[in-house]
Amino acid sequence: MLTFAELNAQNHRITELTNVLSKLLSDRSLCDSSITCDLFYQYVEEVKKHLEITDRKLYTQLLTSGDNRMTTVASRFMGGSKEIKRIFNAFIRKWCDPRHHALKVADFEEFSRATDEMFGMVLDRIQDEVEHLYPLLREVRGDNLRAA
Repeated sequence: MLTFAELNAQNHRITELTNVLSKLLSDRSLCDSSITCDLFYQYVEEVKKHLEITDRKLYTQLLTSGDNRMTTVASRFMGGSKEIKRIFNAFIRKWCDPRHHALKVADFEEFSRATDEMFGMVLDRIQDEVEHLYPLLREVRGDNLRAA
């Protein structure tokens, strides 16, 4: 069973990590800190875990509802999830050294821009889930507590 409270807690944690990392990564001297890198890798895992859970547990209910509006929303979220994963993987290939649990910041300006875009994309996704996906799930399930 997956509850809306659990989904909201995941979103809250991702938002907190985003806010803290935005501050830390805006200072070039902190980008190489082991604490910053630990938080960044934790952020990546939290986002991946959340996307995996939503992909695996939430969309099927909307896709099988027989309602075109719900099917469209599910399809849009699935496409968004795929795009976020693609961007995350490209970011990690370019800016991360997972073997050493480090960030590779050769060009701070470009890194800063890419990081801000990624953070914005994830925060927009969280807002869309709360405003659009979760209300539809409540409607299709007829349950305000359990999401799946």
